[in-house]
Amino acid sequence: MPKYWLLKTEPTVYSFADLVREGRTVWDGVENNVALKHMREMRNGDEALIYHTGDERQAVGLAQVVSDPYPDPKQTDPRLMVVDVVPVRPLARPVTLAAIKADPFFADFALVRQGRLSVVPVTAAQWERLLAMAEPAES
Repeated sequence: MPKYWLLKTEPTVYSFADLVREGRTVWDGVENNVALKHMREMRNGDEALIYHTGDERQAVGLAQVVSDPYPDPKQTDPRLMVVDVVPVRPLARPVTLAAIKADPFFADFALVRQGRLSVVPVTAAQWERLLAMAEPAES
């Protein structure tokens, strides 16, 4: 059973559009111990929301984790882990942090409680709610 994650990135450094253009990337640069713990729990086949930080503060796309975690080949510290990620599709409608915070359903969501984390676990229920917020209602 795949797990769900939210991966934060500063879009001026690396955006979802960059991931789409490249087709695959090594998700690196995570140094926070709690975020690294989450990275170590990721598995090939897990799903991820790509979240733009900075001025945007919104989930913008879906991606899939396509490797188990492994030590960052660019670093000498074996604690620093990375995973490979491929794009799935952009969200039909970005989901803003303001919209997430305004919904009491997300009171326990790590994105709300631990806003500085760059890798955030998402429960199946939270995932479904976020995707519902991102997809326009059928008319």
